[in-house]
Amino acid sequence: MQDLRHGAGLAWSAGALVIAALVLAPVIAVAVMALNPTDNIWPHLISTTLPRYFSNTVMLAAGTGALAAATGAGAAWLVTMFQFPGRRALEWLLLLPLAVPAYIGAYAMADFLDYSGPVQTWLRAVMGWESARDYWFPDIRSLEAAVTVLAASLYPYVYLLARAAWLEQSASAYEAARALGTGGWGLFRRVGLPLARPAIVAGAAIAMMEAVADYGVVSYFGVQTLNTGIFTTWLEGQNAGGAAQIALVILALVAALMLMERAGRRSARYHQSARHPRPVTRTRLRGWQGWLATLACVLPFAVGFVLPVAVIGQYALAYPQGWFGPGLGRALIHTLTLGGGAAVVTVLAAMFMVYGVRLTGLRLPRLMLPVTTIGYAAPGAVLAVGILFPLAALDHRLADLVLRVTGHDPGLVLTGTGFAIVVAYVVRFFALGQGALDAAFTRVPPSLPMAAQSLGRDAGGVLRDLYVPLMKGSVASALLLVFVDCSKELPATLLLRPFNYETLATRVHEKASLEDLGNAAPAALLVMGVGLVAVALLARTNLGRPGRG
Repeated sequence: MQDLRHGAGLAWSAGALVIAALVLAPVIAVAVMALNPTDNIWPHLISTTLPRYFSNTVMLAAGTGALAAATGAGAAWLVTMFQFPGRRALEWLLLLPLAVPAYIGAYAMADFLDYSGPVQTWLRAVMGWESARDYWFPDIRSLEAAVTVLAASLYPYVYLLARAAWLEQSASAYEAARALGTGGWGLFRRVGLPLARPAIVAGAAIAMMEAVADYGVVSYFGVQTLNTGIFTTWLEGQNAGGAAQIALVILALVAALMLMERAGRRSARYHQSARHPRPVTRTRLRGWQGWLATLACVLPFAVGFVLPVAVIGQYALAYPQGWFGPGLGRALIHTLTLGGGAAVVTVLAAMFMVYGVRLTGLRLPRLMLPVTTIGYAAPGAVLAVGILFPLAALDHRLADLVLRVTGHDPGLVLTGTGFAIVVAYVVRFFALGQGALDAAFTRVPPSLPMAAQSLGRDAGGVLRDLYVPLMKGSVASALLLVFVDCSKELPATLLLRPFNYETLATRVHEKASLEDLGNAAPAALLVMGVGLVAVALLARTNLGRPGRG
């Protein structure tokens, strides 16, 4: 492809740089607004709310990371190393909590365990208690509950990475340890944990970043974090500069977590003594030990998936009129159009950028490629701050220009429609499309594009006639994954949507915030249904066909 590295190839590379700049623009805008605010409230934030926001966010992230690591790694160790009742099914089922947005899990857990929920109602009936003064029950709307819900939703990240790390190892390491008298807990602590530590750290860092980005769970449970601080400062305090300053603190925290995650991945080197290592032979657990292992794997699956689906499903059946409630159809259409449009734009832009970088191999575009993944780590509320204000300024200037030229006021075209939401989705989930397509390009042998070039194809022709047909499966997967994440995104949609504009995610949040789970249930089930499709694709890619292994 030497000829394509010049001329047209440079144009593609320049286009890739433009796309990278657009993806990074909201993050840069947040930094500029925070460091040059119209109303500097740093001293006020530091002396009042910022320490509380920061400490709650750190405790939330640390608790979520630790609990997700313990749960995910423990489940991965059990299904990888042991044979017990239900193992084959649980190997798949343990992924399903990824289909349930954490905020839906929060609504379900609160409804199930609250004072008027079935658990406390049953306890009062059995024990003869008459009111909450007669007994003690853990506070459901608390930081600890938020950690539990988030960990139950996010532990599959650790589970997938840890399971892959252990499966890639030869059985010889474990056999040698057993021959030296190591067994049970010692085998995990001395052999398994060191081998998978980088993978576990990477998965825990991802869970921690998601916890920092969460808004639905913490707002519903009344936990004040940096993310809720953005909403309070922006919407209630009417201080965009203060919101940007809080967003900058979040970006610094996220950057530290990204470094932690990347350090874990760089350390994920598993040196094997054989070219084709023997797979691990699972130890059969019999009697109570086997059923205890089953229970240990069923519990996170039950909390992260069964409980939310059961509670929301019960409301959907008990209040069938919710399926015909006003606004559900419009919310579904908005979700499909915004998510679908953002998925197409994201995948096309990612394809253009990855292809442009690969065409020339220039240093600057190649360095920019991984930097664009910061949008995925940045919370939606942070991106909303960086998108809305610059876009609103541009929107007003365009409206004034059209008014002067035509005498007609077009209104706010960019921020008065779903355009700003699509921009946020593209920036937020660009890393998903980029990662999927970069891997797909890598799988195409270099000899094929060279042959296409020798047949007279230019850069665009090679992409259109060679790469796209060979990568259509990866392209479809990228479109699906981006769409699913767009359908679940809550904070960016809440902050950027026009007045009286709903998606399925915002409808669930608003109805649940009013304790109207009957009308929230249909939208919640639709969101979870979309998520199940993506999880099925992920499971098929990482675990193979169900029932094998």
